[in-house]
Amino acid sequence: MTFACVLLLTVLACFIGRRFIHRHPAVLYVFAVAVDAAYLAAEFFGAPFWLWNPLFLLVQKCLLALALFVVVMGIGCFSRASSVSVWLRPVRAELSIAACLLAVGHMVAYVGTYVSRLAMGSAKDHVVLAFAVAMALTVLLAMLGVTSVSQVKRRMKADAWARLQKGAYVFFGLVYVHLALMLVPAASRGGASAQESLAVYTAVFGVYAVARIYRAVCDARERRSTESALDAVAPSAAVPSPTEWEEAPAS
Repeated sequence: MTFACVLLLTVLACFIGRRFIHRHPAVLYVFAVAVDAAYLAAEFFGAPFWLWNPLFLLVQKCLLALALFVVVMGIGCFSRASSVSVWLRPVRAELSIAACLLAVGHMVAYVGTYVSRLAMGSAKDHVVLAFAVAMALTVLLAMLGVTSVSQVKRRMKADAWARLQKGAYVFFGLVYVHLALMLVPAASRGGASAQESLAVYTAVFGVYAVARIYRAVCDARERRSTESALDAVAPSAAVPSPTEWEEAPAS
């Protein structure tokens, strides 16, 4: 339920702060870096519980970055003419970059734990798989984050950029795989918290998958309808048929 609450508050914040984010994206980036820095400072030097607990949930557990990724991906489930798309699509790249920056704190928090357990050979199979998925996520995160920057995007060819951005679907799917690998063992042993978290994540990712497929089908249907309408009003072919040649008056 914690992630559900974070996701709800993140969605509200994105709608409320949309205009500010669009005009001052650097402020959002500085905020994301500051949150990461606050977490790392609390991790190494300690912090009171009232500060450590939210930083632990939002950064180490990656709840805030994940919520932003859900918003970014969820925008694609709505038609471009919808209110949600009109409001949030213009800041989609900014939200994505902020999510990438926040995810860095999560990666720093766990990379030491992963590496030490792998080096000592004490990591279980699901941890090894989760680490492999995490490495793939890191590569995709870097590519998607860098190409979301407007200066980089302008230097790329449109088709190349569009192909690369399709990797976001692979990234989002692997996020769920990573979460499942970490939660299923505890959930299978009866861990209530793990079971609850797994249920919430499965619901969120499941709803996204269904909604995105539905949007893709609708978009394809609209394109076919538009192409048919254009074909109906297009002028007939310029080259006459053999019959027309025979009926045409000699020049």
